Amino acid sequence: MREIKKSAKLDNVLYDVRGPVVEEAERMEAAGARVLKLNIGNPAPFDFRAPEEMVFDMSRQLVDCEGYSSAKGLFSARKAIMQYAQLKHIQGVDVDDVYTGNGVSELINLSMLALLDNGDEVLVPSPDYPLWTACVTLAGGTPVHYVCDEQAEWYPDMDDIRKKVTSRTKALVIINPNNPTGSLYPREVLQELVDIAREHNLIIFSDEIYDRIVMDGLEHVSIASMAPDVFCVTFSGLSKSHMVAGYRIGWMVLSGDKARAHDYILGVNMLCNMRMCSNVPAQSIVQTALGGHQSVQGYIVPGGRVYEQREYVYNALNDIPGVTAVKPKAGFYIFPKLDVKKFNITDDEKFTLDLLHEKRLLVVHGGGFNWKKPDHFRVVYLPRIEVLGEAMRDLGDFLSRYRQA
Repeated sequence: MREIKKSAKLDNVLYDVRGPVVEEAERMEAAGARVLKLNIGNPAPFDFRAPEEMVFDMSRQLVDCEGYSSAKGLFSARKAIMQYAQLKHIQGVDVDDVYTGNGVSELINLSMLALLDNGDEVLVPSPDYPLWTACVTLAGGTPVHYVCDEQAEWYPDMDDIRKKVTSRTKALVIINPNNPTGSLYPREVLQELVDIAREHNLIIFSDEIYDRIVMDGLEHVSIASMAPDVFCVTFSGLSKSHMVAGYRIGWMVLSGDKARAHDYILGVNMLCNMRMCSNVPAQSIVQTALGGHQSVQGYIVPGGRVYEQREYVYNALNDIPGVTAVKPKAGFYIFPKLDVKKFNITDDEKFTLDLLHEKRLLVVHGGGFNWKKPDHFRVVYLPRIEVLGEAMRDLGDFLSRYRQA
């Protein structure tokens, strides 16, 4: 009988945040091993809880959430998101410019499907959150990776971006705050990105899911607020800022020159209608979440869990011979660099598998974020410090003896 094969569209798609190394970890767990999962930014397993007010309000509204909402989402949710966009100084946004989704992930996929024809190019950062590259590829486009510079706080290399713009380039993707590096882009960097998009008539897609998890007294600036004449799509949600990743509630906001994007918007609307709507119970608590006490604020100041865990893991990694790391300014992640000569590393995925087998530590190799050199890996610093301490001691012990064959 004929073999049933996967689509050829998946040949160049990867999502190693949940990939082969994770599958090996799951096999090990099924055999009785205990694995510390530092591979995914999922707050709940590390004892982060949703604000009680949100849980209470959702429970009170469940009976009213049994049917579909409008395709774009509940009016109350979209109104709250519109007002949040106004607080971020994004101009010209009304309720009809707001779309809710089953997490930002669904909306990234939808936004690429609505835009791209075969061969269209999208500029995507390297390292990136791999869903961006995957969704560009699945939509028939070609992801073109521009380099972020580790020596310059992981900011985008503007010269590299300019060199990679062609007549087929449709859009520029920005991940700010950045996953996996934790970089936060200041206004002067954002202004250069706006200038490039304006010069080459590019759409800006700005992934800002970590915009409320910013430390050190720094400010997150939405790039759309600096580009009222450029068509922008801004993504955010509650998964990280309110520790409700499982609720699957994200959104995107359209701003700038929407008249130029009229046909594209029709395509977005069509795809939204086809999936009926996003998770209605989760939509029902957006207004509560954005209008009430922002509980994450207590985590990201000195003494707060996320802040102190960031401080600990940054120092602990840099204390390991052969490891260096740039301090993240936002989010849950750090992207340390390995001395490949010291450890003889030529295959970063093998490094993560070896670490998993010996120390039961699960991390993601840099190649999983479309980083082309075998010299980085991502660590999630959501566990409590005592757990991180054991993990960093295990990592240090592993690297004290590790030489890749």
